[in-house]
Amino acid sequence: MVSFTTVTFFKFTSHKFWAFKQMGLMPMHLSKVKGLLFFKLMGTGGGNGFSLWPDFGTYALLGVWNSEKEANDFYSKSTMIKKYMKKVNVFRTIKLNPIHSHGLWSGQNPFQLKKKIKQNIDTTAPVAVITRATLKWNRLLPFWKSVPAASAAIENAKGVSFFKGIGEWPFVQQATLSLWENMEAVKTFAYKGKAHAEIIKKTKSQGWYSEDLFARFHLISDTGFKKTEDIK
Repeated sequence: MVSFTTVTFFKFTSHKFWAFKQMGLMPMHLSKVKGLLFFKLMGTGGGNGFSLWPDFGTYALLGVWNSEKEANDFYSKSTMIKKYMKKVNVFRTIKLNPIHSHGLWSGQNPFQLKKKIKQNIDTTAPVAVITRATLKWNRLLPFWKSVPAASAAIENAKGVSFFKGIGEWPFVQQATLSLWENMEAVKTFAYKGKAHAEIIKKTKSQGWYSEDLFARFHLISDTGFKKTEDIK
C-alpha cells in the first residue's frame, strides 16, 4: 500500500500563545497515534512563508499514514484535533498520494513508494510538491540571500495555485508545499524557469544542504473551514 499523506494548516488570530506551546506538547501525543508512520509539526514564515521572520499565528502538521482510514479517524475522532478546531480561525487539510520522491528527511524517505507498486500517473490532474532541506551553517547567508528570488519565481510561475514555506527550525530546516494545476506546470517551472534553475545550480555547486528531499504527489482533496480569513 502506498503511504497516505496529509498536510494541515492551522491559523490563529487569537490563542497564539496556546498554539505556540503545542509545538512542544503535541509531538508526544502524535507519537502514539495509530497508523501515523511519520510526522512533523512545523512553523511558517511571515507573508507567504519565505521570510526570516516567523508567523506565530500559522502552523502546519505533516503526517504520513499507513492508510487513508487511519488518517480520517484521527481527524474525526482525535481530542487533540477537536481542541485545535475550537481555537483555530483557519483549518485546512490537504490530502496527498505520493508519485515520486527522492532524498531524505530526518534520515529517511517517508514518501518512498514500495518497489512492487506501480503508480498510474495522470499528467492532467492537480499535483502537489514538497521540498525540504537542512541547511549547512556555513551556507545560511547565501541561501537566505537567494530567498527573495525563489519566492518571486514561484509566485509568478504559471499553473501554481498555492504555496507556503514551512519549517521545523527557523533559519536551518526549511520546507515548502506547493499546489499545481498539472504535472506539466511543475516541469515547466522546475526545468525551464531561469531563476529557479539558477538557484538549483547554486545549491549543488556550493553544497548548501546537509540533507534534502523532493517529492511529488497526486492531490486528492483540499478542504477545511475559515472563521475570519483565508490561509494566504
